[in-house]
Amino acid sequence: MHIDLHCHSTASDGALAPAAVVARAHARGVRVLALTDHDTLEGLGEARQAAAALPDMQLVSGIELSCTWGGATIHVLGYGFSAESPELLRAIEDLHHGRWARAEEIGRRLEAKGMPGAFVGARDVQMELGDSANAPARPHFAEFLVRAGHVADRGEAFRKWLGAGKIGDVKQHWPTLEQAVGTLRAAGAWISLAHPIQYDFTRSKRRKLLADFIRAGGHGLEVVNGLQPAEQTGTLAILAREFGLLVSAGSDFHAPTDWSELGMYRPIPEDLPLLAARLKLAANAAEHAGAPDVAVH
Repeated sequence: MHIDLHCHSTASDGALAPAAVVARAHARGVRVLALTDHDTLEGLGEARQAAAALPDMQLVSGIELSCTWGGATIHVLGYGFSAESPELLRAIEDLHHGRWARAEEIGRRLEAKGMPGAFVGARDVQMELGDSANAPARPHFAEFLVRAGHVADRGEAFRKWLGAGKIGDVKQHWPTLEQAVGTLRAAGAWISLAHPIQYDFTRSKRRKLLADFIRAGGHGLEVVNGLQPAEQTGTLAILAREFGLLVSAGSDFHAPTDWSELGMYRPIPEDLPLLAARLKLAANAAEHAGAPDVAVH
């Protein structure tokens, strides 16, 4: 696929530096890329410089914000926003502090279960990947647990300790869904609900989430996330049609040979309206108007 609107770098919980993500995406045929690191814009400057040096490569300003809804952690994707938005910068600063408090709490909880040095170990894993000022995330804790011999692999780490409802699932530091969407709207973003099938909700609860997301001001639904099962794509396509939502798609790339590869995801049903088209239209309009700082670079 030549468009990828969901990927991560070492600025959050990815394995490659932002410039390396851009280069890898371009080499794989991606020509419109959104770097959507968790709760940070730290990697965007480096990614923009890398994209500017490559032929026919557009970088979309992106972010994946954490929030809460119905007692669960939810992620919303923002695109094409102003990176200087005061509301967005304040929210990111709050999330930055919240992520450090969250990581420390995960470390304390794991240590209480007989896994000493969890926080420091996760931070060491993160620092090996890149000198990020952000807190270690659950994938870093998962890698620590594997190295320390507490689990056989990362999958087991999430199943036993870090996944939804487990002791490492710390969520009290996030804003509400309404607050997160409001922040992105204030920054002029297009907003999509990330990987809705990954939330362990009943069908009726998922429909209520979509209704609340739209009420808060959301625009789109991530109908395709990496190599999710085809039936999940069908389920989400039905919901996108029913609720009149734009559609986003992306690899959700974190590392080579991991969940997916850059530019690799299931096909999008052809009848669905693409959020990416709105981003490209906005970029073209800004270019024709001579704007010096457009959302897509």
